[in-house]
Amino acid sequence: MALQQFTNLNFEDIKTSIKDYLRQNSNFSDMDFEGSNLSVIVNLLAYNSYTTAYNTNAVVNETFIDSATLRENVVSLARNIGYVPRSKRAARMIVDYDITGITSTTETITFEPGLIGNGTVSNVNFLFSIPEKITGSAINGAASGTMEVFQGQYLESKFVVNDSLPNQRYILPNNGVDTSTIRVNVKENNSSTTTTEYKLVDNIIGVTSTSNIYLIQETTDEKYEVLFGDGIFGHKLSNGNVIEISYIKTEGKEGNGVARILFAGTVTNENLASETTISASLNTQFPSQNGDDIEDVRSVRYYAPRLYSSQHRAVTASDYEAIVPSVYPNIESISAFGGEELNPPKYGRVYIAAKPKNGSFLSEFTKKQILSSLKNYSVAGIVPEIIDLKFLYVELDTYVYYNSNFVGDPENLRSDVITALSAFASGTELNKFGGRFKYSKVLSLIDRVSDSITSNITTIRIRRNLVAQLNVFSQYEICFDNTFHINQSSYNIKSTGFNISGASGTVYFSDQHIVGTDKGSLFLFQIDGDSTVKIISSTFGSVDYKKGEVIIDTVNITGTVLPDNIIEIQAIPQSNDVLARKELYLQFDVANSNFFMREDPISTGANTSGTRYDPQSSYSNGSKVRGAIITSTSTGSTLVGYVNGNPYYGPFHFHPNTGKKMVGAFHVSTPHDVIYATKAESLGIAVETAAIDSSSTSTSMTSTSTSSSSSSSSSSSSGYGY
Repeated sequence: MALQQFTNLNFEDIKTSIKDYLRQNSNFSDMDFEGSNLSVIVNLLAYNSYTTAYNTNAVVNETFIDSATLRENVVSLARNIGYVPRSKRAARMIVDYDITGITSTTETITFEPGLIGNGTVSNVNFLFSIPEKITGSAINGAASGTMEVFQGQYLESKFVVNDSLPNQRYILPNNGVDTSTIRVNVKENNSSTTTTEYKLVDNIIGVTSTSNIYLIQETTDEKYEVLFGDGIFGHKLSNGNVIEISYIKTEGKEGNGVARILFAGTVTNENLASETTISASLNTQFPSQNGDDIEDVRSVRYYAPRLYSSQHRAVTASDYEAIVPSVYPNIESISAFGGEELNPPKYGRVYIAAKPKNGSFLSEFTKKQILSSLKNYSVAGIVPEIIDLKFLYVELDTYVYYNSNFVGDPENLRSDVITALSAFASGTELNKFGGRFKYSKVLSLIDRVSDSITSNITTIRIRRNLVAQLNVFSQYEICFDNTFHINQSSYNIKSTGFNISGASGTVYFSDQHIVGTDKGSLFLFQIDGDSTVKIISSTFGSVDYKKGEVIIDTVNITGTVLPDNIIEIQAIPQSNDVLARKELYLQFDVANSNFFMREDPISTGANTSGTRYDPQSSYSNGSKVRGAIITSTSTGSTLVGYVNGNPYYGPFHFHPNTGKKMVGAFHVSTPHDVIYATKAESLGIAVETAAIDSSSTSTSMTSTSTSSSSSSSSSSSSGYGY
């Protein structure tokens, strides 16, 4: 009989394979395995084969960094290629100290390493320490200065080198260590009064046999081992040497947010005598920040091979993406690209955009620190430059059709849809550089929220926020890096309202497509009291639909409708899959998306012929502006109603025959918009579903930012009057 090969981990398949193997023997060819005691043996063999195969598969998976799941195995595999996972990071802050009551003859004070103070956040107390001595000058019994403090407890460990132990290891006994606070000093023996400081290195470049260096590596239970030289690379320790290691054990990101600490440290003078009669205060420059947990397994898998491929030199853009997180661990996402990718190209430069874990932008101080650290890796002729990230927002207008036979309250169903999309929006697939919004995945996600949902019609738009420089003549370039869809000759690009010098009232800008090209021009306009458009300037800027770029010519912006000097600019992408390129950071803005619930009369059986079924348009249309409609004669203080889904603050009148509220101060014979009480009604949604509109009851000018959601079918229902 041939040797049986097991290629399946399914228990029943293994058992069938064993039976087939036994039937090849003439003694068992007619055996009823299920009805005999032999079935017990067959089951036992199948269980043994199944267990062995499963364990073998698990063991093999743990030998590759891409498939390993246990942290110890992933760390060990990363160690083989010279990667040390990032440790916990202590939250830190810069404090200004003021001390009085110092002995009048004292000229120099020293803060001893260890506890420096304590503070609270959310009623939880946190200790703050310093890892090494900090000195300052004292004049007339007072001293002041600045120092950096770290959240955590200061600890010390001591080891004595013993050559009789062939495998002696120096493992720090605590987990939660911030390795950046480790300080190593070595004495000749216990009676020595002098110590030699050893420095941490992450590679052996430039290390000689006499270099006083040490390395670290993570071991089991997230503890760290300190390694010393072997006499070839680094100075080798001698028998009887005493190793003194100090470090700070931290709570990581839990220590972020402490805004005030009380002094509890030890101060000595130049004679090493303690100053016991002092009064000290610590004033924080900013709350504690940058605390973080130990690097997770997913991050180790991603960065270990990339840092190895860089070989500790920064040449390509991918090298910078691997090295920057190692020199500044507080990086959530990073993007690097060469200047040759720009238009016009800038050769010899590498541009780096990074999002910190705590916040949206890197401070100028942090940028300088990173650039200084990169000098150790950069090669001649390549100049790195750190730029701020730019947010690219994706918004939805979703019309969800449901079978009312299975839905008690449509509002609950709408909440479930928003919850599901909010969870998707917070995932790592979107919130990163190079993120991709996958349209088909969102559609299927909505359909899977409930069995009562029969379909959904969803349109998307993309948005960038322009931060205006008020009262300064400036030019602006807003890059979306996604091709714009040209739906009509104008009003493909829309903005929220703002004010400029030389024009009275609120203005907006939009585009005019140049026929036969992929270019367009921007024009500046106002909306008069009778809803007509008044062109202020026909040469306000340009738009490149193919590149997804909007350029605003020199203008002095004096104010914006939205707070924080924000002008929101929206466009419809050519592809429903949106990609964040270069320094763009993709975010799915659920809060500024619209969700409308519509009953499906065909599925419910109320109208199986479909004669009363009015499907929602799959194409965006709607208002000429984004957000609130503020006419040139409007004060913008009172909400009149809604037009095409947007708040309206301008003058109005009532139709002499129908009594409908309409835009404009007086009635004219030309078509003009009807003003509705709710946003949903202005979009042509039935009255019974109007209350389900996510922002129909809003009265804030800045709360409505989705002016393009009105479809061709809804706007034609009763949106105009004569």
